[in-house]
Amino acid sequence: MSRAPAAWFPAVRTGTGTDVFTERMVAELHRRGLKAAITWLPLRAEYAPWSVPIPDPPAWANVVHVNSWLHERFLPRQLPVLATIHHATHHPSIRPYKGFVRALYHERWIAPNERRTLHRADLIVAVSRFVADTAQRTLLDRPMTVIHNGVDVGLFVPGARVRPSGAPFRLLYVGGWKRLKGVDLLAAIMRELGGSYELRYTGGAAAAPDKSSLPANMHDIGRLEGDEAVAAAMKDVDALLFPSRSEGFSLVVVEAMSCGLPVIATRGSSLVEAIADGVTGTLCIQDDVRAFAAAIRALAGDTEGHRLVRRAARARAVELFSLGKMLEEYVAAYADLLGRG
Repeated sequence: MSRAPAAWFPAVRTGTGTDVFTERMVAELHRRGLKAAITWLPLRAEYAPWSVPIPDPPAWANVVHVNSWLHERFLPRQLPVLATIHHATHHPSIRPYKGFVRALYHERWIAPNERRTLHRADLIVAVSRFVADTAQRTLLDRPMTVIHNGVDVGLFVPGARVRPSGAPFRLLYVGGWKRLKGVDLLAAIMRELGGSYELRYTGGAAAAPDKSSLPANMHDIGRLEGDEAVAAAMKDVDALLFPSRSEGFSLVVVEAMSCGLPVIATRGSSLVEAIADGVTGTLCIQDDVRAFAAAIRALAGDTEGHRLVRRAARARAVELFSLGKMLEEYVAAYADLLGRG
């Protein structure tokens, strides 16, 4: 008789999306009646792991699920380990956006540690094909399973917004205020579009130094705290503008699609896995301001086409990127690990 998976997540509290992933995994496993628990480690466990005591797994655990950045010191020897790779950290295209110190930290500390953890893992999962290909080229050439991150398609649902005749076409950008995310392109795109378009963006304190140079059709809505706030913002716009230069796998994009939003994004990285070009949005050449503006104008000028893209975006998110689908695939991976024993 097969054993039910009982997963333990030793995880470094980083304040990033990987924390959200871990919390969602445990919550969804509980909803399915499976045992799961997190042991949070302090941030210094990432850069000074020897200063953090090694926690013991719960007696009931039969599978360990970790982020690939977790130091091998914290991997128990007696249980099978699944490691998820969340980022394409070591892709060469990202190097110019890191800065010298961060690049050195990734190259000299994170990459060697990540290789050791992946070598120890019994099963490796990547959150996108792009992340898997990058890891196989830069870290460890081992087989990797791709399981895309999932979103709550019951929370992220289409809103009732109907754009009034003559009102601006309303865009949304959600993400960090970083050049890697393409935020330096937003102002140029909005100037190209003009006053018939407006952009709501999550800038906050990070964007403050740039505000004096931003056009009047850009409006800072600050940080959005929690899924409910993100979903509410998405229900009150017409499309997501996302000129990011690289994404391991963007939850924002699939959350927007789940809300029935067309996505105008960069052609590249994992974005080509999430967005069906010409069906659920438009993929543009990286850094091509005119291409982004043209795609937005085409969408805004075709009411029926906009409606069809919204419907297709929602359908694709529900079919491919739901929390339920993600959990089913991880539970199957746990079962595979247990079956090997």
